[in-house]
Amino acid sequence: MEIDFTKNTDGLIPAIIQDATTKNVLMLGYMNAEAFEKTQETKKVTFYSRSKKRLWTKGEESGNFLNLVTIKNDCDNDTLLISVNPVGPTCHTGSDTCWNEENSSNFGFFSHLENVIEQRRTSSDGSTSYVASLFEKGINKIAQKVGEEAVETVIEAMDSNDDLFLYESADLLFHYLMLLQAKGFTLKDIEAELQKRQK
Repeated sequence: MEIDFTKNTDGLIPAIIQDATTKNVLMLGYMNAEAFEKTQETKKVTFYSRSKKRLWTKGEESGNFLNLVTIKNDCDNDTLLISVNPVGPTCHTGSDTCWNEENSSNFGFFSHLENVIEQRRTSSDGSTSYVASLFEKGINKIAQKVGEEAVETVIEAMDSNDDLFLYESADLLFHYLMLLQAKGFTLKDIEAELQKRQK
């Protein structure tokens, strides 16, 4: 890997730290060539501290190390993207990130859909949405709908109409998200269960 530490007069380049699992940005630090070498050698992310004027391994005092997964160089060879497995919170304030955000998984549109289901399930404005009405009928009805959608998805999987298969698959996933909430779970719980099974 060719890194240009000479573009800045202080010999430092930015190092963006990203959680390898959640893909959230945790912090920004600076590295010189020595910090980069030590990071590769120890597999614990080490920066050059501009305030302390020395190398600083994140977690050396708190124990909240950033265990190295991968390092990528940008197109100009002067900025690093470092993927890590963090041990504990990253920020010195005790926050997960230096932007005071929770470092949890986000499933893009599926997370948005979970939020919409939650809002409609708990809405007290008197409106009746399909989601609210299904939750009012209880968990047995929701589970029944998941079963129906699963059967319809299987039937379409054995046919050659891809559009219908995708349509039924979307119905199945939507109702499954409702069933998860009815049981008090979210996609994060499913992710955690699958991670436990990973060998």
